[in-house]
Amino acid sequence: MKSPARKTPPVDRALAAAVKESKAPAISRAAAVLRLLGKSDVPLGLQTIARELGLVPSTCLYVLRALVAEELVSFDADTKRYALEAGILTLARQWLRRNQFPDQVQPVLDRIAEDFGVTMLGVQIVGLDHIIAVAVSRSGATIQLSTQVGSRFPALISATGRCIAAFGDYPETELEARFHTLRWDEPPTFETWKQQVAETRVQGFGVDESSYISGVTVVAAPVWKRSGNPSHALVAIGISSALKRSGVAALGQALLAGARDLSGDWMGG
Repeated sequence: MKSPARKTPPVDRALAAAVKESKAPAISRAAAVLRLLGKSDVPLGLQTIARELGLVPSTCLYVLRALVAEELVSFDADTKRYALEAGILTLARQWLRRNQFPDQVQPVLDRIAEDFGVTMLGVQIVGLDHIIAVAVSRSGATIQLSTQVGSRFPALISATGRCIAAFGDYPETELEARFHTLRWDEPPTFETWKQQVAETRVQGFGVDESSYISGVTVVAAPVWKRSGNPSHALVAIGISSALKRSGVAALGQALLAGARDLSGDWMGG
């Protein structure tokens, strides 16, 4: 999945829209600032942060000062720039302590990554909003993809999105509305995507061949923590030409077996 390195982030319309539409704007602004700083490779100045999030600079400064006071953001008085502070690790550590999925999925990711020469992700599904990478494994292949733990993606994008649509209980009207906001390298039509969702429902795993990222195939299988919609997914990412040789179907079956084992551990199956 895409996670290109940039010196400064692009205009983040999704974060800006979330701030604008939020019913709790103070919380939404703080969360948006933290996410923006987390995505940036370098510290950012006030004007850049305000512009990227569509905030009035004075409002943005108020949010930044509050986050600095809570030790979630640091401020460099010499450069006048902001970055994430170590206090964010306390929150992350508490989440990792109570969430067992990263530890449980890591051996599965490592095994499949090595067997098929792919990059593997364990992702958490947050409804139709987004998915978050919570575990990563990379093979010894010469081509590596730069997705990191904590990377966020739209829920319905790529192979994982087909799984969410196939196995989640969501109305088609909502799926279509969200589908048309997605950004692909080679976008499928909604009708083609619906057919692929139907295929995913039958075979148990989803496949995206060069639609999301040109020349890259993504395969995903859903994991259930409880009955209802999938809570997580196993995701394999590889170069399309290489996966044609090793076999996309075989990779899908390996993902499906791993996902079923993880679901069984949680659900007592």
